[in-house]
Formats: sequence, C-alpha cells, structure tokens
Amino acid sequence: MTEAPVLAVDFGGTKVEAALVADGRLVEGTRTRRPTGPDRTAAELDAAVTEVVRGALGDTTVTRVGIGSAGPVDTARGFASPLNVPAWRDHPLRDLVAGLVPGADVTLAIDGLAIALAEARHGAGAGSANVMGMVVSTGVGGGLVLDGRGISGASGNAGHIGHVQVAGFDDPCLCGRRGCLEAIASGPNSVRWANAQGWVGATGEELAASSDPVARAAIERSARAVGLAIASASALVDLDVVAVGGGFSHSAPDYLDLVRAAADEGFGFVRATRILPAGLGGEAPLIGAAALVVS
Repeated sequence: MTEAPVLAVDFGGTKVEAALVADGRLVEGTRTRRPTGPDRTAAELDAAVTEVVRGALGDTTVTRVGIGSAGPVDTARGFASPLNVPAWRDHPLRDLVAGLVPGADVTLAIDGLAIALAEARHGAGAGSANVMGMVVSTGVGGGLVLDGRGISGASGNAGHIGHVQVAGFDDPCLCGRRGCLEAIASGPNSVRWANAQGWVGATGEELAASSDPVARAAIERSARAVGLAIASASALVDLDVVAVGGGFSHSAPDYLDLVRAAADEGFGFVRATRILPAGLGGEAPLIGAAALVVS
C-alpha cells in the first residue's frame, strides 16, 4: 500500500528545494528549486522557501513535513543559522514552513541527518546499522545513524563533521575556529586555497576541469582532509559505512580513492569502514527530509 505523501524541504547554501515524497521516492513533477546564497536578504530567502513549498504542494494536502537545513540548527526552537547564508541567524524556518502548511506536523533537522537517514534506508548504507552520510559541496555536512537510529543530539547538530578540526591544517573557518573540515575541503574553500597559490579561477567546477597542478593539489588536499575526518569519526563511533556525496566529491574521478587512502591508517576497525559514493545522488536530501517524519 502506498503511503501518504510527505512534504520534504531541503535548505542549503546555494539552493532550497521541496518535493512530495512517498515510499522513499520523489513524486514525479513535484520537485521545485530556487536559489539561496550568501548575498540574499532574509526576505528573499523567505520568499524562496515559500515558492518551493507552494510549488511542490500544488493542490495536495499533507499532514507531515520534514525539513533538512544546513547548520547549525536549533531543533527545540525550530531555528536555522546556516553559516554560508549570513542573512539567517536564529531564523524561524520551522515556523515559516508551518505557516504555509496549516495543521501539518513539521520537523526540522540538520541536513546531514536527513542525508544519513536516506542513505541508511535507501542508498549506499542500506542493510548497515552504523552509517554516516556526508556532503562535500558549498559546505561540508554530515549526519549519523547508529544502531539503526538517527542521532540528533541535544541541539540537533550531532554529526556536524564539517566543524571537526583536522590535524595538520590551519585554515580559518566561518565558525570562528581554525582547521575545520569545511574550511579546508569544501568547493569554495578549495578554490580559495588554490587562488592563494596562484591558480586563476572562480568555481569548483573550474577547479575540477583544470589541468593546472595547483588545481589538482587543491582537490587532493580536500580529499585528504575528508579522509582524516572520517577516520576520526569512525574511531569515535565505529562506523560500517560512510556515504559521501555532494558536487565537490565528484571533482576528480579518483576523489574517493584519495579519501580512502587518507582514512586507511590506524586501528583495524577504522580501516574496515567502507567509504562509498552516496547512492541517491541529489535526491538524498529530500528523501532524507521525508525520512525524518516516516518511521
């Protein structure tokens, strides 16, 4: 029997999307997207969220809504403060969406948890009890499923691996610390590092297409930092699978091989962690947002 559709919303540093999801799949024709980004005002971002929610719903009535947002989040109050979107600090994202879907139960979580749930149930981690989902893109996010349960933590920010510090790096981070994985490994920060070494280009796509040795070094640097962070995470919680997705994780054909090489140090149980490409691609955040409210 097909389950009733859930409205799924994914808010990130470059775009916000919404779609109806049923039985772990996007309902055809409902996926709607609008740009976000660091230069948008709070009013423009609110308008983008409103447009995608209304576009995805159409004439459908839903009783459950799941929202995954770039973090940090405050799940108790329903606030989102995406580091890459400075116009939103303690922004009432849950209430904004709830006002657009009267009467529905609305759940907000960090986007990494949504992705981890999607990959654990329907993607690369299916059949495994201990899974971390990761996105290497505009930022670096993550989420944890341990013993088959999604882990949110006291504030909702558990699994935020983008702000784990990586030994051997000192890059400044928007969070105020230095050496965070996101500051080293994200697409924009990899471009920034390459620019400082003399490479001329502006985007992660240009970096991936470049034959310049500096561009290659930036990609290798990103992958090494990701691998070291994964090894630390697995040493802490003993992971079966890490599913890695996001646009910058495709910046080189051997990106995940480089990640694995960096992670392949230390304890045997850490080396046993399988690092796999995310199985759901760009649909994972929406499928996972729905999974937040579907047992």
